[in-house]
Amino acid sequence: MPSPPVAPTPDSRFPIPEAQAFSLPIRVYWEDTDAGGVVYHAAYVRFLERARTEWLRALGVSQQALRDRDDVVFAVRGMRLDFLAPARLDDALEVEVRLVGVGRASVTFAQRIARPCDARVLLEAEVRVACLAASTFRPRALPDGLQAQFRNSMTEVS
Repeated sequence: MPSPPVAPTPDSRFPIPEAQAFSLPIRVYWEDTDAGGVVYHAAYVRFLERARTEWLRALGVSQQALRDRDDVVFAVRGMRLDFLAPARLDDALEVEVRLVGVGRASVTFAQRIARPCDARVLLEAEVRVACLAASTFRPRALPDGLQAQFRNSMTEVS
C-alpha cells in the first residue's frame, strides 16, 4: 500500500518557489574556519547537509516521522565537490539545493554555495543520497508518496 504524502509540519518555514532552487542563508563562524581564516573544506559539507535538511523540512517532510512511521532514513552515498573560491570569517553565504534526480531508492541533488555580496559562486556539488531502512541500514525503495512528492519538486539545473 503506498504511503500518503507527508503533511507539512509547523516547522516548515522556508517556502520553495516553483522551478527555483531552495536557498538557506548561512553565516561563517570561527568554528568553520582554519588557521588561515578561510572556511575549512569539511565545513562546506555541513553547510550542504543543513540546506538539504531544511529543504526537506520546507517540503513538510519530518525525518523523525519518516524514521518512526516508515522505517526510512537517508545517507549520503556519493558526493562530488568543486571548490571554486574561499569563504572567510563572517561571510554571509547562500546554500542552494536543487533536486535533479529521483530514483527507486536514491535522490540526487545539485547544490551551490555562493556569496551574495559579490555574486561569487564558491562551491558546486552533486550529492547522491540513498534511502535506507532505519532498522537494518540496508537500501530500500523510497515510499511511494515521498517519491511522488520528490518528483513534483524537481527542478532543472541551470
